[in-house]
Amino acid sequence: MSPIEEYIHAAETDQQPMLQEIYQLIKEIVPEETTEKISYGMPTFYLTENLVHFGAMKKHLGFYPTPSAMTAFEERLKDYKTSKGALQIPYKQELPSEMITEMVRFRLKEVVEKNA
Repeated sequence: MSPIEEYIHAAETDQQPMLQEIYQLIKEIVPEETTEKISYGMPTFYLTENLVHFGAMKKHLGFYPTPSAMTAFEERLKDYKTSKGALQIPYKQELPSEMITEMVRFRLKEVVEKNA
């Protein structure tokens, strides 16, 4: 079991479906050489640097694609509670899969170009 799978398994039962959903979604997007780890106490995908984090909060799933991605997607995030580097998705809402996919791809492009 990967560190991220262990994290999801240890989370509250009602949080696990969305955690599992975002985990599978990100896993399908990132290259094979991406490392899965726990960083800052949260599931993290790492490729020469932290790509994205996510985590189980009490009332929402936190998705942390870095401030640059939050700025790039600012218009599309208006319906969500956000902070400089985080998106809050209430467990009672549907996971915005398309937007998360685009944000992860944005971060991948950013990291690959920075390290080219």
